[in-house]
Amino acid sequence: MATNQLTPHRFNKRQFDVLDDHIVVSDMSFERRVLNSGLILLDDNGTGEGIRPRWGKVYAIGPNQKDVAIGDWIMVKHGRWTRGFDIEDENGEHTLRRVDPNDVLGVWTGEGEPQDETFSTAVSVDKAPDHMLHT
Repeated sequence: MATNQLTPHRFNKRQFDVLDDHIVVSDMSFERRVLNSGLILLDDNGTGEGIRPRWGKVYAIGPNQKDVAIGDWIMVKHGRWTRGFDIEDENGEHTLRRVDPNDVLGVWTGEGEPQDETFSTAVSVDKAPDHMLHT
């Protein structure tokens, strides 16, 4: 069985218009992560495991978008983005996704790319029923 290789759409960024208050992002990461403690969080793309918000870099905005600017890093609620589509512009290849403006949790104001660190003090321990603990 043959598979078709899709190539990215090629265009100049000036040819790409976003409507209304929509936000289009690039650089969302779905790869495995290693926490400071050494714990490895596997790639959770396309799964219900590890549901968490993601950072994305604002690639383009609509004319009515007043909360973010191109180049900002925004944190988006889990699953509030479209499937990615690949493009190639004058700066190289990108995977773009539209995010829901109502589900932007915050904007990164620091220098460089925000670090995607997950910390939790929650521990899930399944306890055996009492009748199984007595021998």
